[in-house]
Amino acid sequence: MTGDLAGRVLVVDDDETVRDVVRRYLEVAGFTVDMAGDGAEGLAKFAAHEPDLVVLDVMMPGINGLEVCKRLRQVSQVPIVMLTALGEEENRIAGLQLGADDYVTKPFSPKELALRVASVLRRARMPRPAPAAAELVDGDLRLQMTARTATLGGRELPLTTREFDLLAFFLGHPGVAYSRADLLEKVWGWDFGDQSTVTVHVRRLREKIEREPAKPTRVATVWGVGYRYDREQP
Repeated sequence: MTGDLAGRVLVVDDDETVRDVVRRYLEVAGFTVDMAGDGAEGLAKFAAHEPDLVVLDVMMPGINGLEVCKRLRQVSQVPIVMLTALGEEENRIAGLQLGADDYVTKPFSPKELALRVASVLRRARMPRPAPAAAELVDGDLRLQMTARTATLGGRELPLTTREFDLLAFFLGHPGVAYSRADLLEKVWGWDFGDQSTVTVHVRRLREKIEREPAKPTRVATVWGVGYRYDREQP
């Protein structure tokens, strides 16, 4: 782990064994680790000393991980990596919708989690390049790049950070088919990771910009490849 990637990570999980294993692997990777055993303690420790990244379990007694994620997003854009049990697709979708940056399914490899944490943190620390255009337009869909707002038919769209970045990339590269691996790398700068993250974001994006999400006309599926953005015909 290089010095520029080291940072403070808050691990929030009600399983003491999981917390301890994650702490040891993150410390070996060069991170300083704080731990919390439930959502309330996690929020308190976050308020006392805001970390560089949060590893957050979804299923916890009291204040669960989704509610913690929601509350954190009201006050901070700190990167969040969610821990979800295998098969909890609804929780993964909800976490991403609330603004989580990535998720890892249990049971997981602690080494992989440490790599995910480093990757998400590296991406979060990269300076955001200046947009090539102040505004991207496709029919009644408009993105204001500096303000990072999107409107459809004059109505503002409630896009998460990841959804906005994906839509901006699509609008900037219409008519080109990209694989999910391409989108992970080009939009979020990840050279590895669960490609279903892209699928979830595309699905959520379609629900917000397509007239009929089940029959998309803007974000098209290219079978055997991935996705392509098709501009609306005048």
